[in-house]
Amino acid sequence: MEKKRRVFSGIQPTGEIHLGNYLGAIRNWVGILDRYECIFCIVDYHAATIEYDPKEMPRRIFEAALDNIAAGLDPARCTLFVQSHVPEHTELCWVLNTVTPIGELERMTQFKEKSRQNEQNINTGLFDYPVLQTADIILYKATHVPVGEDQVQHVELAREIVRKFNNRYGEIFPEPGVILSPTPRLMGLDGKSKMSKSKGNTISLMETRETLWQKLSTAFTDESRLRRSDPGHPEICNLFTIHRSLTAEDKVSEIEVACRTAAIGCVDCKKILLESLWRAFEPIQERKRELLRNPDSVLKALDEGARRCKEIAGATMHEVREAMGLSRELISRTASTVEIKTC
Repeated sequence: MEKKRRVFSGIQPTGEIHLGNYLGAIRNWVGILDRYECIFCIVDYHAATIEYDPKEMPRRIFEAALDNIAAGLDPARCTLFVQSHVPEHTELCWVLNTVTPIGELERMTQFKEKSRQNEQNINTGLFDYPVLQTADIILYKATHVPVGEDQVQHVELAREIVRKFNNRYGEIFPEPGVILSPTPRLMGLDGKSKMSKSKGNTISLMETRETLWQKLSTAFTDESRLRRSDPGHPEICNLFTIHRSLTAEDKVSEIEVACRTAAIGCVDCKKILLESLWRAFEPIQERKRELLRNPDSVLKALDEGARRCKEIAGATMHEVREAMGLSRELISRTASTVEIKTC
């Protein structure tokens, strides 16, 4: 039987997950659980590149695990763990730093964006973020990484780093490929920037039906529709993007035609979207309530995930140290051959 290809991806512990996280990543991860061997990581070290309250981090990590499991990442079908619980991630990052050109990191679009957003804290971790990301992936010799378009540049860098390491020390790592998310980049409720908690433009998967409608009712749509009778342009409407991801295909086609001909208005469209969102959210919220009745099951899943990942990571780092001439075994074997040299 052919061995399943291995997938790795990570999500930052920002607390409760929002619709952008779900449609852009988690739902797609759930869709590949039975086609790949899947390893998913709560990347708390990555999160530390932005200032945060240490007292809040444990809750954020637990909630990230809780919500991901509730949204469909069944620990019986995948591995879920916390990045900092497997120290080989940072060890391999340091090793990869020795083959990564600074010029490649300076070209990273996300570093430039995050530097603008965090002008008072442009730290080395922010600059080195893609190298740790590469270590995350190749520590498990993942063959594929499910990503959105904004992360493709980082995977391309990971492939370049792998080539440089393999050329210097031998073929240890596979070059990871991408599995592109079918969901385009989801804009926030303001329609102007990516859905993000820091911008306050998100829809949480834990919204009540009432708060969900409050957010939808004021959400930005098509600015060219000044009056109910004006024809719309669904291709530029952010809410139509969500329809495409959650509403039945035949209904989406109906909405598109009705919008273009002004047969329905934006309020009508939002009411249909409310039903689609609630159908997706309700079972996730129910599953979360079940998990909260037994929080130890979530902690056990993280512990089991870390245990399994430590085994894989330990074996990989043994290979790396052997290839680099750094293993204790090599030093031990060499010790018996060392002779005193006199001048």
